[in-house]
Amino acid sequence: LNRVTLFALIFSIGILVDNSIVVLENIHRWFSMRKLPMEEAAVVATDEVGNPTILATFAVIVALLPMAFVTGLMGPYMRPIPINSSVAMFFSMLLAFILTPYLAIRWLKHDEAHESPEALEREDEARAGFLVRLFNKIYMPLFNSRAKRWIFLGFAGMLLVVSVLLLVSRAVLVKMLPYDNKSELQVVLDMPEGTPLQETYRVAKQIADYIKNTNEVKNYVIYVGQPAPFDFNGLVRHYYLREAPNLAQIHINLIGKYDRKAQSHEIAERIRDEVARIAKANGAKYVAVVEPPPGPPVLSPIVAEVYGPDHKGQLEVANQIKKIFENTPGIIDVGIYDNYLQREFQIDIDREKVKRYGLSEDVIVKTVRIALAGHKVGLIHSSDDLHPVSIVVRLDEKYRGSIEDILSMKIPTPMGGIPLNTLVTVKPATTEHDIYRKNLQPVVYVIANVNDKLGSPVYPILDLWDKIKNIKTPDGKGVEELLTHQPELTDRYYVKWDGEWQVTYETFRDMGIAFGVAIVVLYILLVGWFKSFKMPAVIMSPIPFTLVGIVPGHFLMGAFFTATSMIGFIALAGIILRNSILLVEFAEQKLKEGLSLEEALLEAGIVRTRPILLTAAAIVVGAFVIIFDPIFNGLAIALIFGTIASTLLTLVVVPVLYYMIVGEERKLHLCPAVPIDAKKEEC
Repeated sequence: LNRVTLFALIFSIGILVDNSIVVLENIHRWFSMRKLPMEEAAVVATDEVGNPTILATFAVIVALLPMAFVTGLMGPYMRPIPINSSVAMFFSMLLAFILTPYLAIRWLKHDEAHESPEALEREDEARAGFLVRLFNKIYMPLFNSRAKRWIFLGFAGMLLVVSVLLLVSRAVLVKMLPYDNKSELQVVLDMPEGTPLQETYRVAKQIADYIKNTNEVKNYVIYVGQPAPFDFNGLVRHYYLREAPNLAQIHINLIGKYDRKAQSHEIAERIRDEVARIAKANGAKYVAVVEPPPGPPVLSPIVAEVYGPDHKGQLEVANQIKKIFENTPGIIDVGIYDNYLQREFQIDIDREKVKRYGLSEDVIVKTVRIALAGHKVGLIHSSDDLHPVSIVVRLDEKYRGSIEDILSMKIPTPMGGIPLNTLVTVKPATTEHDIYRKNLQPVVYVIANVNDKLGSPVYPILDLWDKIKNIKTPDGKGVEELLTHQPELTDRYYVKWDGEWQVTYETFRDMGIAFGVAIVVLYILLVGWFKSFKMPAVIMSPIPFTLVGIVPGHFLMGAFFTATSMIGFIALAGIILRNSILLVEFAEQKLKEGLSLEEALLEAGIVRTRPILLTAAAIVVGAFVIIFDPIFNGLAIALIFGTIASTLLTLVVVPVLYYMIVGEERKLHLCPAVPIDAKKEEC
């Protein structure tokens, strides 16, 4: 068990009771009619909704199961939801058919004495009086007027278009996963190459002094010249490689998430500008306030991988991308992930002078090493300590803070102390340059983050596509941009987008494919059941209208449309079909009993409204407990708002479309579609 499987369980609770609700509500309806003994009424009631319940259950499974085949990093992460929910749905159907009727007979009581048909009719009318009046006012004007039907469908279509436009216009932002509420933050600081350790610490301490005054900060630790202890961020962002005098990292611990009002992301946004100002005032090359990634590990939200024929050209292209990022509003924490050259000093020993003073080169080397790094000369054994303490001889820090201090150090000779600078020559130099590689190909990473206005790395990448493509390269061929894979050859310069973008692209692409597969399989399933190509379209018509609730729901809640939101949307495709199937199946039964088309649809709306509303309420209540989770609230918003909107629209859209199609068939003297187990009769 982990966090995802537990949320899969919570998600399943909302949809598992649907089968039992439908069966139990119909049993209760038959018990209330008092036309049959309880045992017989339970069997008849279960049989009446048996076929649509089986069909609806497999519709939910068909909608959920393709999500188990999502590839990439998000596939294994989210796989427990479709697998666990599908298995649970199947067993819930068995329990609804076996256990629910038995418990209904045991626990639901009614008077077995039969009343007169007139009394039963009066009681039924009194019970359904409100719904009769309601659906008469809604259905009959639409049934009696072609213009009103098209106006209503046009209005519903307009709501759908407006909802989609909220995504297109970026009023609702698409993001892989929302920001999580963690108990830690980190500040990463890069000073210019050659900056002494003491200077790097001074700047880091100045930043830390500002941060410690933040109310939500519990404590902090500064690491200078060496990486912080190995953690998740260090693993995915390569911070464990940060080992140089000009590099620092501040690990910030926040007070408990339940003891503060602000989330960790809000705290990071609040301190980011001042941290950047302090770092810039002290000449820092790069500074970033870093949050632990909420989901699959990525190097950074925006990562541009630069490939090319030579490293110098890669750096040139990377610096141009860096400038474009820095000049783009909303893109922050821009940097190049490259091992910077470190300044060093090369000491050349004058052999003639060394021999003249009776020394050897080895003495010079050992003296400099002892002065800088120290030399172990003994041990101190104490009764208070388990292990002995080393005695190290080393030049005092104030005498080794600069190259001038080292050169002024005197070397003992038979002729007296001689300054080191008389025996050696110093040349400035740089360290060896390491090159990052990915799958054996040399690469330079340009990394960046996005602020709250952009929210997702998807949008800046789309907006900057042409600018990156028009970058001038040393070979004059320009840059070729790649979305999903590395270049096979590095004969020219390539920019491959990685980071959160790739995870987002792969996840939504695979989920879109899964949704398409689910729609096709559902259509085939319904065609086989109803022996009609038009009727499945009527039953599936409410699916897009889930967006009428989902997208505005995210807008009202100020939430990102995330991968978990997409899971909710796909799941609703199967869940909402139950309502359509219940309406259509009941209308078909009433048509076979001889009712007119209008009467059949009116009675279907009246009788099936209660189980439809009960199942919708179960989904909403089951999802409500998830809405406060920062990662899975997208799933909750999709289920709650999508269920409410699509349920209300289903009760009207499906009967109207059914009336239009079946009414047209009757005019053409065609038979309406019937379930597969029923015989088509002559019209």
